Amino acid sequence: MKTVYNERHGQHAATHEFFRGRLVPAFEVPARADYVLKALQDARLGEILSPVDRGLAPLERVHAPAYLRFLQGAFAEWRALGGEGDAFPAVWPVRTLRTDVEPKSFAARMGLYSMDSGTPLTAGSWDAAYWGAQASLAGLDIALGEEKTAYVLTRPPGHHAGADFFGGYCFVNNAAVAAQAALDAGLQKVAILDVDYHHGNGTQAIFYERADVLYASLHGDPQTEYPFFLGHADERGAGTGLGFNANEPLPAGCSNEAWFAALERLLARLADYAPELLIVSLGVDTYGGDPISHFKLDRPEFAALGRRLAAFGAPRTLFLQEGGYATEAIGLNVVAVLQGFESGS
Repeated sequence: MKTVYNERHGQHAATHEFFRGRLVPAFEVPARADYVLKALQDARLGEILSPVDRGLAPLERVHAPAYLRFLQGAFAEWRALGGEGDAFPAVWPVRTLRTDVEPKSFAARMGLYSMDSGTPLTAGSWDAAYWGAQASLAGLDIALGEEKTAYVLTRPPGHHAGADFFGGYCFVNNAAVAAQAALDAGLQKVAILDVDYHHGNGTQAIFYERADVLYASLHGDPQTEYPFFLGHADERGAGTGLGFNANEPLPAGCSNEAWFAALERLLARLADYAPELLIVSLGVDTYGGDPISHFKLDRPEFAALGRRLAAFGAPRTLFLQEGGYATEAIGLNVVAVLQGFESGS
């Protein structure tokens, strides 16, 4: 299996984040991708390629241009105002406050375009996120070609980023960019299967009223787990998208048997949909040793996941890296999924 690697991911290198009200060392760090890259090389899984620049247009198909403009210049503006270190939002336009007018204040715009205080904006956040989207588009090209399968190694992740906001370590929604590009290339039905511990609220929101992308996710129950305010089982889509969104929220600490049972329910829904392309938002923070998550999967289960996705038999499959914060284990867990997929293909 070919890998597209975002060599510029390290430009986004936060030192700290806010976690449960405390300033703590960042969980989403460059070493995450470094360990995956080494594991891929050690396993000799396949050729590792670099992306090419497709420009902003594919990103603007799913993200608001004003939001992208803000991301491009935000850190320079922060520094020009005398800001030190990474930038964090501090105020948000909650219920009854207006969001239709972009404020002149930098602090206000940080809040307008964000969803939490745990996602630091660094000097290289835009560069890393932009090239992550380019890597996803390059992976899509491989999956739509003779190879039919590809893996994209990038960070920061993407599935929490909405059309006009960042959060959950995510700035550009790579899965959404790839799905829309696939439709623009002529596909009629795309499915996104999100197996990250945390619900991909951004991906769901982008496609919630559409029937050409089915979003399916199994994740920690938002009653207790981030992102808290989306990911419930009764969220089935709206308008023409009604029935094209499927969530399987699971309680923290649930058994691996319960996790795979939920996976089977989602795969049954995907089989009915019969997608031409399956995009897998591959978060491996479902690992039992993950520091911020509460499921129990380990390498045998990750390999089983890969084999099950191969058995699903999608005509084309694109894996995009999302979460996984047990840094030294992430590479082996990702490789277990990909090797399981290849062994089952």
